[in-house]
Amino acid sequence: MDILSTLLIAIALAMDAFSVSLTKGFMLKKITKIQALWYAIFFGGFQSLMPILGWLGGIQLEWLITTFAPWIAFILLLLIGSNMIRESFSNEEESEENSDKFSFKELTLLAIATSIDAFAVGITYAVLKTDILIPITMIGIVAFIFTIIGLYLGKKIGNYFGDKFEILGGSILILLGVKILLEGLGILVL
Repeated sequence: MDILSTLLIAIALAMDAFSVSLTKGFMLKKITKIQALWYAIFFGGFQSLMPILGWLGGIQLEWLITTFAPWIAFILLLLIGSNMIRESFSNEEESEENSDKFSFKELTLLAIATSIDAFAVGITYAVLKTDILIPITMIGIVAFIFTIIGLYLGKKIGNYFGDKFEILGGSILILLGVKILLEGLGILVL
């Protein structure tokens, strides 16, 4: 597979990470450089790890991923998005405290949910007997960069539009989950 194709795949895979980091940027009022780095490391890391797992599993796990991965991503994004919407309606002081709360648990769930597609890409690389080192490196770097851009762009936009972006952010995560589910079920092709 040529470098341009690999780059396009990396960009396509990074779009979910970008959407989620944009949403988190809306809500994190005081995101630190360390927190942004953690987001980028987790999203880039999981985007690199999942193709390796898919490549190692090869075609043996293809049926499992195509059957359950869209449901797993949908459920994780639905739960996280619903929680964000619920928190937006809670007490204003409590909501302000929680909106800047950094959680490795939530970060891990988001990184898994946004990188399940990368697992399927790894299976494709195995079927095509493609070396995985360059693709996983590019996929990880692109996801890392898109995550940083998404966080800071979201923060900038969120500063202009105020505190109720938690509702929009939660809705975006739920819609992303629905999109992933519909694509996985073959109902929606984008």
